[in-house]
Amino acid sequence: MRRVMIALLAGLLFGAGLAHSGMSDPARVRAFLDLFGGAWDPTLAFVMGGAIVPMAVAWRIRRRLDAPFADTSFTLPATTGITPSLIGGSILFGIGWGVAGLCPGPAIADLAIAPVPAAIFAAAMLGGMILHRLLPAVPAKRPPLETSHV
Repeated sequence: MRRVMIALLAGLLFGAGLAHSGMSDPARVRAFLDLFGGAWDPTLAFVMGGAIVPMAVAWRIRRRLDAPFADTSFTLPATTGITPSLIGGSILFGIGWGVAGLCPGPAIADLAIAPVPAAIFAAAMLGGMILHRLLPAVPAKRPPLETSHV
């Protein structure tokens, strides 16, 4: 129950921060991406820059802890390098972000602010997640193992 409450609190804090900073507004995000159209809005860069400081502090604190507050151990993803799947997913994410002006966090926050457009985006996002789960995974290519011939 403690983990659920912490996750809910973190999600509410994140959503409130997005709403307060205006980053849940697709027009503001598109203006950030419009580098050469004359309507560039650097606000998102300042929001992202402002997130770096508390995250850097959190990583320093994490190094000193044996376990997180609400779990028995830290679960960190392994670094696997740049793969074709990562590049393809990044391209799709960027296209979706540029076209819709939303990414997953603001889309969920916008369900409370602008429910119809956010629901369309969230439905498409959910469809993509389901499609990803249904498609077979393509194993990463690994170099052949060296064998010694004695």
